Amino acid sequence: MEFVEAIKDRQKIKDIKEILYNRSKRDYLLFTLGINTGLKITEILNIKKGQIIEREYKVKEFLSIENNEETKIYLNEQVKLAVVDYIATVPLLSSNDYLFRSKKGELPITRQQAYRIINSVAREVGIESKIGTHTLRKTFGYHAYCSGVAISLLQKIFHHSSKAETLKYIGIEKNEEMHPKIDVNL
Repeated sequence: MEFVEAIKDRQKIKDIKEILYNRSKRDYLLFTLGINTGLKITEILNIKKGQIIEREYKVKEFLSIENNEETKIYLNEQVKLAVVDYIATVPLLSSNDYLFRSKKGELPITRQQAYRIINSVAREVGIESKIGTHTLRKTFGYHAYCSGVAISLLQKIFHHSSKAETLKYIGIEKNEEMHPKIDVNL
């Protein structure tokens, strides 16, 4: 597996979101959900509509993911808006259907298809670094850290054994000076 990087430039993120929003609400949701939750691509692709929607157009505040234990993932406003926009385009999607359903059937899109979507749009906006499905997770971690989230919390989310491993994973260099923006927005 090749090492991929986080998207650190917020303008590039905005550009990607704009392209995806106009091209495919499903792909826009895939990107938005990934960069705002830090979920693994396999976890994202296996989400079913009923896990994220309480009732028609009402998005849950937390998404429950079952791996070895139940994990609750906060869904922020960006994700909620993306979910509502996407759900409006697929009115026949039942609560047991995969959210990121392939156009070829009832199964979700593959990891490879998710990679093609992310990599293609990244190249379109001029990102030349290595990009892949882990880019979404790393982008979440990088921006969470820059916003003041403790590295110990990110370490726990990513299931890393050390803070150094997490810092390397999200693309923070040892000598890089960071000025986190801690904004409680009261």
